[in-house]
Amino acid sequence: SVSCQTTIMSSRLCSLLLLVQVLVWSNSALPVDTQSELDKIRATLEEMKAQKTGTSLVVREQLEATERQLKDIRDVPKVAFAVSLGGNGLQKSTSGNKKLVYKDVLTNIGQAYNVETGVFTAPVRGVYYVRFTANAPTNYPMSAVLYKNNYSIQLIAHEQTSGEGSDTASNGATLLLERGDTLSMQLWHQTQIWDNSNHHSTFSGFLLFPL
Repeated sequence: SVSCQTTIMSSRLCSLLLLVQVLVWSNSALPVDTQSELDKIRATLEEMKAQKTGTSLVVREQLEATERQLKDIRDVPKVAFAVSLGGNGLQKSTSGNKKLVYKDVLTNIGQAYNVETGVFTAPVRGVYYVRFTANAPTNYPMSAVLYKNNYSIQLIAHEQTSGEGSDTASNGATLLLERGDTLSMQLWHQTQIWDNSNHHSTFSGFLLFPL
């Protein structure tokens, strides 16, 4: 933890150390404005490091520890994606399961979602929040099923035939993923899903924090 005794370090350094410690405790991906603040902090630390001649060993050690913590924060990958079936229109499976490929990309920070295969690959071990929505006419069963590594079912949205009209369903959860784990969406046998440019049927997720 950070000790802010005025007899040991300047109030300027103390404030920097406290801010960095709060960021470390949060242990999450940082927004752009926070990254800008970190760059300013780093520049200030470099300036103080250059002027540290005659400062105490404790202050020098605190500066070096803070630099290491800043590096850890900056190394956290930024991962967030949101995609839609979009103009793919109605998709139906009549002979076995069918993989869904979401072609309309709304967000793909970190490029962990592959628009050609419809697969999200976790770039780092961590806890991720994943969510999907599904829309389809009610004249045929609707489904959207989240698979991990192509075989383990994680989440399901399913609606039976219910007459005229359309249905919308959604599901989501926090998942612990190992580096290299994949997530993809499928239709179950004899079900359908629908979308258009208004993005009714979507697939999204983001990294909450690495482990």
